[in-house]
Amino acid sequence: MYTTLISVEQFQQLQAGDTPHMVFDCSFDLMKPEAGAQQYAAAHIPGAHYANLDTDLSARHGAPGAHGDVVVAQDDGIPASGGRHPLPSREKFAQWLSSIGFANGMQAVVYDRNGANYCGRLWWMLKWMGHDAVAVLDGGLQAWQAAGGEVTGREEPARFQSNFVTGEPIAKLVTTDTVVRRLGQPDQNLIDARAGARYRGEVEPLDPIAGHIPGALNRPFAENIGPDGKFKPASQLRAEFESLLGGRDPASVVHQCGSGVSAVPNLLAMQIAGLGTTALYAGSWSEWSNTPGLPTRQGAEP
Repeated sequence: MYTTLISVEQFQQLQAGDTPHMVFDCSFDLMKPEAGAQQYAAAHIPGAHYANLDTDLSARHGAPGAHGDVVVAQDDGIPASGGRHPLPSREKFAQWLSSIGFANGMQAVVYDRNGANYCGRLWWMLKWMGHDAVAVLDGGLQAWQAAGGEVTGREEPARFQSNFVTGEPIAKLVTTDTVVRRLGQPDQNLIDARAGARYRGEVEPLDPIAGHIPGALNRPFAENIGPDGKFKPASQLRAEFESLLGGRDPASVVHQCGSGVSAVPNLLAMQIAGLGTTALYAGSWSEWSNTPGLPTRQGAEP
């Protein structure tokens, strides 16, 4: 069972064996939402199912609300988080997993073309569903192709529907109420995965307010990836996160970003580094900045 990363070589061995498995292509582009599906249609690992961030891994969006918040389509039920990419309810997500034929006994392998930015979302969501056998393909599609792996543009056949059963969450989900209640307390340390300029409030291309949650530390998610496009060694990741935390307890960490997506590579990196299972604030800045009365800050933290 692979639970964090899987190398191309390990994935090839998995394919050659008899362990039931399913591979997911999660490629996406926030600025061009249709691009990921187009890339998948042009070239993907044979047998891969496309998981769309907007339509499969998020509750469906309705119209923007009066205060800039995202209104979720009513027939989707109550989402598990707010923000630009609200988590669907666990029941709704289980329905999707069942509809595409993913079963509890399968090993999931997830990848993208984006430095594990988007496939991390599905990795985390499966943990949240109680499914531990899910791993990120280290280096993504680029590593697969560099190793001579086949890609195809064919349409994949549909699978028979399964009956995915939710289990006790392995992942930790934190709400806005919890973040507010613990703000400034030693039992909560936020790590913001957005680029430095967005964190400092110098630019804001997606949300109506620039800045960050007071007290949040900044580690852009791309810093987890080495020059080879793969996650840095565990020892290096551990040293970098310990330096960032400056003696703070790793168990107190809550990860966030703009909408709960690019925070996951930081969360995964801490797990690879042996620093434990940390929490995700899925609503992140897009929910926080649209909640009246909550404090915001610009510039770097002292």
